[in-house]
Amino acid sequence: MFKNIHSNIISNNQYWSYLRQNMRDKYKRVLEKYIAPQAVDTIVNWIIDYGVHLKITEERTTKLGDFRPNQHLEKGHRITINYNLNQHAFLITLVHEMAHLKTWNLFKDKVKPHGAEWKSVYREMLLPFLSLNIFPDDIAPALIEYLENPAASSCSDMNLMRILMKYDQEPKILLEEIPSSSVFKLSSGRVFRKGSQRRKYFQCLEISSGKMYLINPLAEVEPVQHLA
Repeated sequence: MFKNIHSNIISNNQYWSYLRQNMRDKYKRVLEKYIAPQAVDTIVNWIIDYGVHLKITEERTTKLGDFRPNQHLEKGHRITINYNLNQHAFLITLVHEMAHLKTWNLFKDKVKPHGAEWKSVYREMLLPFLSLNIFPDDIAPALIEYLENPAASSCSDMNLMRILMKYDQEPKILLEEIPSSSVFKLSSGRVFRKGSQRRKYFQCLEISSGKMYLINPLAEVEPVQHLA
């Protein structure tokens, strides 16, 4: 009888080991398409160890990724990342969301989402990737500078975002690149005329409403020639 029980325990252990390895292989095959190969094993280990449900989504203009905590222990924590990020932006965004997960595990909702605790965790999780030499020479120093006081999104650091966008597969036309007084359309379909720059943002006139808006200089735009 004891022999049979021992045999069943080994069998169960082997089964869970098989499932874990199968999940690891699955995530490796997926992530190899999106991030540098040197980073894959670490990210996969985090996904398995933290019980993450990772979903790669269509492009969202309002965010690059997000984290939703599992508060009821029924399913794993959920992280989503936009599919069309280049491999450097994808990794930085994924670690950003992983840092939210780890901060949640440590403090739950007792700290601010991008407070000192999250910033400390994010630095701790992202800095080791810099030693792997996977970031180009222009991204690495910008990333180190950003990590001194990381913001709610890498998009908030215009210097880092501007450099990251250079590695996008599809070239984009940015608001800061078109001449003043140019008419342009945003992805939302709204049409504006570019005005002067005020500190970081450009003051732009919406054609349909006549209202002025401040728009990020790194906003992707489509010039509208017939209204220029």
